[in-house]
Amino acid sequence: MEDFAKKVRIEESTDMEEETGRCESSSSVVHLLRKFLAIQQRRAEAYSKLKSGFSDYMVSGGELAYQQLCGEITVEFNDCSKQVLEMEALFKKPDYSRLDLAQLLRAVQDQEKQKLNLTATIQVLKKAGRPSERLVSHENCRFKKPMEHECVHVHEITEAAGTEEAEADAEYDNALNEAIRGVQDTVTAINEHLEEIRYEIAALESE
Repeated sequence: MEDFAKKVRIEESTDMEEETGRCESSSSVVHLLRKFLAIQQRRAEAYSKLKSGFSDYMVSGGELAYQQLCGEITVEFNDCSKQVLEMEALFKKPDYSRLDLAQLLRAVQDQEKQKLNLTATIQVLKKAGRPSERLVSHENCRFKKPMEHECVHVHEITEAAGTEEAEADAEYDNALNEAIRGVQDTVTAINEHLEEIRYEIAALESE
């Protein structure tokens, strides 16, 4: 009888330890996922700062301030990526064995990389401007008098030249619109992944 009671206590203790282990594991997973969501918030704030800084640059032309901002944003994004990669590696380890979550974080990371590249493309295109609206530099022109010069850019307006310019503008518009659509697509994909993560957190916390 005593052996039976002892055995029951041991089995109960084992069950309780397993349950405690599951709770601790779930708690750790939730902690990491919440940390990941916080990193995504940092990324969103960095993008907002970059967008605002680029708008200021387009108005003021302050190249130095814009380049400094780009440097700060790059450091921020690199730090975010480093932390996400560390979380991805943790989820793959036996202590967690959550390959599904590792793959989810990887999917977000890939989309974020694509979004950043497309954002850079948009800013480069906007800085350059449409071909027909770009300012002309007169540094290679010959000046006869202080206010008069022979402009090397003056040319006869022909139908061919007009068509060429229109084609250049159309190519520019297509490239810009494609990049904008690309950013919108990546944002949609990222938000869908983040929703999956929130569902996972809710499911773990309800256990």
